[in-house]
Amino acid sequence: MSFSFQVEATSGAARAGRFVTPHGEVETPVFMPVGTLGSVKGVPQDTLEELGVQILLNNTYHLYLRPGVETVRQLGGVQKFMSWKRPILTDSGGFQVFSLSELRKVTEEGVAFRSHLDGSSHFFSPESALEAEIGLGADIIMAFDECTEFPAERERTRQSMELTLRWARRSKDYFEQHKREVPWHEEKTLAAGSEQTQALFGIVQGGMYADLRRESAERTVEMDFPGYAIGGLSVGEPRGKTWEMVEAAIALLPAARPRYVMGVGTPEEIVQYAALGVDMMDCVLPTRAARHGLLFTSQGKVSIKKQCYARDEGPLDPNCGCRVCRRYSRAYLRHLYSSNEVLAQVLNTVHNLSYYLDTIRRARHAIKVGEFASSRSAV
Repeated sequence: MSFSFQVEATSGAARAGRFVTPHGEVETPVFMPVGTLGSVKGVPQDTLEELGVQILLNNTYHLYLRPGVETVRQLGGVQKFMSWKRPILTDSGGFQVFSLSELRKVTEEGVAFRSHLDGSSHFFSPESALEAEIGLGADIIMAFDECTEFPAERERTRQSMELTLRWARRSKDYFEQHKREVPWHEEKTLAAGSEQTQALFGIVQGGMYADLRRESAERTVEMDFPGYAIGGLSVGEPRGKTWEMVEAAIALLPAARPRYVMGVGTPEEIVQYAALGVDMMDCVLPTRAARHGLLFTSQGKVSIKKQCYARDEGPLDPNCGCRVCRRYSRAYLRHLYSSNEVLAQVLNTVHNLSYYLDTIRRARHAIKVGEFASSRSAV
């Protein structure tokens, strides 16, 4: 099979498992760093490999605009293009188009939008978004959806949910007809009559209404996707509402398929999502915060720009074994940031990614040995 998933251990609602893709296996629960333009800002691919990154997220909207899908396709797909041999997931571009609130128009057919780069006009339909994702060639791709704004009235949210469901069906139909057009299709053939293709995940929407989330989950599952995402979160709603929506939807997602919550969260939150039974998470926070001098440590958040670190000879986090904490002092990291050195972005990002990856690894281990429920606060 092109894609398969298996739960290997549970601890309460939390699960540890693995999924298999054409470019390798991934142990879950997993945190996926965001490489929007085919790059995790400031960090080369060999460093990502050393950190133990299993799977990256790329952004369809941005790669569609630059360098263009056809360019990536001709170069063999995103893995070859960015020299990354491990799995990649691409989003559909729906969230990015949603964020262009002043530059887009949504209709039944799709979304007309203007590029944030040069103002040029473009159009994404479920079919054209899937055409782009197939052309980019990631292992896991997402159905085209509409992300509902916050706040939104109930009727507006229902209309958006219904549109996403119709678009999910169109996405799946297009994928089934064109899935063999992925750039690496022939070279990834296993044997005569056997082939590997991408996996298309459906997305649950429904805004901030628990009953709509449940309905969206039920109807999306009826379409029988190999995996399911919960989208439309972290769009300005209170954190408690985010948890409520995840809990409402996840209860109706099949246990035998991976569950992906899109665009979340802090290190503490990814452990809590794992506790709910979430298998996959991504977030720009570790990289974005690093660029602003905000670093995550076992002793709490550190704003490395503060004057109090100017003569601090200690490591950023004495309990962290990453290459940054092993070698550099807080004083030096503050000096780099204050001097606007590019190296500051690199080292800060390496540490934050390492902290996130270590956090999810500890959670995964605790689930496997059956101690997650009792040790969660210490993960």
